[in-house]
Amino acid sequence: MAHGEREEMAVAEGGAIDAACDPKPKMPLLLKVFGVLCIVGGAVSIPSGVLAVVVIVQFLQSGGLAEEALTPLAVTVVLVLAQAAMLVLFILLGVRLLRNKRRYAALTAEVLMAFAAVAFACNIMLNGTDVHIVPTLVILVLLFFVSGYVDPSLSEERELQRKLRDMETRDQAEEGTLGLDSTGRGYIALNFFNVFWIFVVCSVLGLIIEVVYHFVIVVPGEYQDRAGMLFGPFSPIYGVGAVLMTMALNRFHDKPVPVIFLVSAVIGGAFEFFVSWFMETAFGAVAWDYTGTFLSIDGRTNGMFMAMWGMLGVLWIKALLPKMLDVVNLIPWKLRYTVTAIATALMLVNAIMTLQSLDCWYGRLSGHVPETPIEQFYATYFDNDFMANRFESMTINPDSATRGSGAPSDGALG
Repeated sequence: MAHGEREEMAVAEGGAIDAACDPKPKMPLLLKVFGVLCIVGGAVSIPSGVLAVVVIVQFLQSGGLAEEALTPLAVTVVLVLAQAAMLVLFILLGVRLLRNKRRYAALTAEVLMAFAAVAFACNIMLNGTDVHIVPTLVILVLLFFVSGYVDPSLSEERELQRKLRDMETRDQAEEGTLGLDSTGRGYIALNFFNVFWIFVVCSVLGLIIEVVYHFVIVVPGEYQDRAGMLFGPFSPIYGVGAVLMTMALNRFHDKPVPVIFLVSAVIGGAFEFFVSWFMETAFGAVAWDYTGTFLSIDGRTNGMFMAMWGMLGVLWIKALLPKMLDVVNLIPWKLRYTVTAIATALMLVNAIMTLQSLDCWYGRLSGHVPETPIEQFYATYFDNDFMANRFESMTINPDSATRGSGAPSDGALG
């Protein structure tokens, strides 16, 4: 459909659209109930937050803090602070839902998801993938759906506006411009669809780079499986790194190469350091060690690999991102959301099973006999030999993990 024809249709239906869009849609009763639960739950949980802080303060004042307990204590403090912030944000979210402040409610839910993700990671480092992570995981899922539903830009209550968007989407797909930032402030629209497929595509590309680098440079002629997930050809550190760099550099895509290189090097190096630290403290797992190399930072990243992250960032923003959009836009526009929803569900299952398999592997190496159905399942189908072959570059030393190091975790809110 030509642009002029689309404008004529928009004008012809303008009155109907105005009539449908002007009144603010009412907040559904179910979301109002959820808002009340957020306020009540946040308010009721405040005493437990205060108690958690008191427990930590008393522990510090007792003078019994050993050097080996510094890391678990730091993780516990971060967990308590994240959960305390969540209590306040839940109350704020509830108020905004009851007042029908949709845009601000969506923003609050997104900030809550960030703190919930921090709490999720801390719980894994302190307790593994046991029942402690279930409430946080449920909260993340609920917040994901709430933020998507209440956000005015994603709401399906404006039916006529949705139809016009569908026509524009079809035209953009035909013109090859689908996914670009229509406001001109950045190169790519940072919506869930684009961000998810950036993660998937770069996870695959990153794995290819890892395998080739090892085959050509590290041990010439030796193939090593560098996969970072239980199923599929994915190296998630590259996927998440690409998402972070895209979000940070989206508005700087036309800036000089040195600027992009520097920002990419810092982001990539910091993220590589965090992943290495998280895997070791959560599971005692070490997938790389750069100790003794040029500009090594605790063996978790170094100058050479930060420079490689910088070069990858420049290559990604300047050359590969436009090509990635072309590849993703091959998905028929009528199926793009269905395909993305199915792929997202499969990726979440893959991620959860990866964490559980690593946790059970850690438990078996610690001398723990599989007892629960989940532990027995992974011991049967993903035993030590399977895990060692799947994650060839990874070693696990249970003594390096945070769990059992003596930090006070019982005072955490969840």
